[in-house]
Amino acid sequence: MLKHFYFVFIITFLFSCSSVKNVVKNDNNDLPDAPAGYNQSLSKQVESNIAQLKSSGDYILQSGDLVDIKVFMETSMDRTLRISGSGTITFPLVGNIKIAGKSVAQAEEILSNELKKYIKNPQVSLLIKEYGNTTVYILGEVKTPSAIPIPPGKSLTVLEAISSVGGFTPIASTSKVKVLRMENGIQKSIEVDISQITKQGKKSLDIPLMPNDVVFVPQSIF
Repeated sequence: MLKHFYFVFIITFLFSCSSVKNVVKNDNNDLPDAPAGYNQSLSKQVESNIAQLKSSGDYILQSGDLVDIKVFMETSMDRTLRISGSGTITFPLVGNIKIAGKSVAQAEEILSNELKKYIKNPQVSLLIKEYGNTTVYILGEVKTPSAIPIPPGKSLTVLEAISSVGGFTPIASTSKVKVLRMENGIQKSIEVDISQITKQGKKSLDIPLMPNDVVFVPQSIF
């Protein structure tokens, strides 16, 4: 499981930053840089943890992901496929099969079981080559830091996203949640006070997330 990351002196500095900042243009669309005012080591931590989430067995496949599938000793079956909007791929022999909502290991097992009808002891490997554009990342002081998809045809707010990964840890600063977002090539940091949403009913503060947003929950300094 992904380890929590935090540095008290970094968070103290973050609290002094304004709620929304424009920063330098980011040329890496997969791993968003932290905005200006963020300590460089925190920026690297955010990028590192996103990379770990993507490469871990905890990542859940979703529509839009591009996957590379190979079957050992069956090179004619090698395919690079995009998971459809309905969560399926079309693979030789097995036809249309749903793998969205599954981990990489689960998808490999599903394909292997289907191929057993035609091939003796098939060994399937699946590699994610490109990630879909509906992912958001929930990091920091939450129970289960995760990469999760925005539901098709629906919105996903900051509070909903945090709730979906188990909520806050006991030492989370619920009033200083940050949403890191790219807009027109500019990185922004939007501060969201979750305590006002939950305790004062200010639902208008619970903004909808956009693809590739990073929700970062810092540690409370008190």
